[in-house]
Amino acid sequence: MSSISANDLKTRGVSAIEAALTNDTEAVISVRGKNRFVVMPLEHFQYLRECELEAALAQTTADLAEGRFEVSTPEEHLKKIKDGGEA
Repeated sequence: MSSISANDLKTRGVSAIEAALTNDTEAVISVRGKNRFVVMPLEHFQYLRECELEAALAQTTADLAEGRFEVSTPEEHLKKIKDGGEA
């Protein structure tokens, strides 16, 4: 993964990001020698978000298949939340 210093980003701007992403899908931005941020092309970010949604859907499907759910009214659900999880 490419790395960009905050100083390089400050002086070169977006061109520093574009250069770092020439051969990688992600680049780390370091501030005072510590890795702090990650930048990536929007298309890669959207792909990762889709992966998260697919994983959540798979988990929900598994929960439904295993019976890990309960049926309640909105009022019952809110009461459970207010009571700290107690039904």
